[in-house]
Amino acid sequence: MAWFLLFLAGLFEIGWAVGLKYTDGFTRPMPTVLTVISMVISVVLLGLAVKTLPMGTAYAVWTGIGTVGTVLLGIWLLGDPATIVRLACIGLIVAGIAGLKFMA
Repeated sequence: MAWFLLFLAGLFEIGWAVGLKYTDGFTRPMPTVLTVISMVISVVLLGLAVKTLPMGTAYAVWTGIGTVGTVLLGIWLLGDPATIVRLACIGLIVAGIAGLKFMA
């Protein structure tokens, strides 16, 4: 269950990271509210996950999920560059997340 909560926390981290772009410097009320709600949910779920998972592992996986998801959504939604080197680096992050999951 802790891994599932951690996965959800990572998804909400993606939501708030991408949401920051849409807040326009926190000047747009609805995107700002949704971003802040996503931040709170993400941290609460992380807090629940670390009750049973090692803190370092959980934090690394949480930020890794957020990083990979945010980069991919940046490419898909915002037109960020999708170079081979960038995608290969994302693959390394995914490999690191998988390694931490299977070694925990």
